[in-house]
Amino acid sequence: QVQLVESGGGLVQTGVSLRLSCAASGRTLSSYAMGWFRQAPGKEREFVAAITWTGGTTYYDDSVKGRFTISRVNARNTVYLQMNSLKSEDTAVYYCAAASRSRIATPESYNYWGQGTQVTVSS
Repeated sequence: QVQLVESGGGLVQTGVSLRLSCAASGRTLSSYAMGWFRQAPGKEREFVAAITWTGGTTYYDDSVKGRFTISRVNARNTVYLQMNSLKSEDTAVYYCAAASRSRIATPESYNYWGQGTQVTVSS
């Protein structure tokens, strides 16, 4: 079992930065990767970024590439999502998840999910 707890969300203005944290407990090392997804009201949950535990390889959706940075501290089982130049389109609930499969861009590859943290970017 893996427990994931997100934090760091909030209400910010466009153009500012925000950093999300995901504190993981349990068998995180058995997971292939950690990922961030987001879901806006009435929309599908979409892939944002992911990072593999073993190699630290990162992946980003085109919508956040160049603005967001995912990182991890393995010893603390912690994953971060640094979000810069935030836009109103980034407004969503952000979820941290642990993947058991290598297809990191699909939510079906993730077995464990956090409860989410709200990010609201004012227009």
